[in-house]
Amino acid sequence: DVQLVESGGGSVQAGGSLRLSCAGSISTYYMGWFRQPPGKEREGVAAISMDGGTTYADSVKGRFTISKDNAKSTLYLQMDSLKPEDTAMYYCAASGLGSSWVRALFRREYNYWGQGTQVTVS
Repeated sequence: DVQLVESGGGSVQAGGSLRLSCAGSISTYYMGWFRQPPGKEREGVAAISMDGGTTYADSVKGRFTISKDNAKSTLYLQMDSLKPEDTAMYYCAASGLGSSWVRALFRREYNYWGQGTQVTVS
């Protein structure tokens, strides 16, 4: 199976920035970043298609940017203007061939998941 490893999480002050990385195979229909706040359901944050198209949850539009480097097999999430409500475990995910872009922010569209990296904003 596809192996995904997240890194780059940490603790930051509100208004600060972090860049998350996800190392692994990104040769899928699309890749996504999800997050799971304490006691909450896992939710879609951002996704990027094989051709570089992107979609974002309304809560992060204008603040987060998803990108990828195919040559390095690495997915990124640049997070700016962080807010306390962004605090969560962040997961990288890969969709596989059978998923639909229109549901790119739905967790059930994804076949492969990393172990997560914690982001804490205070």
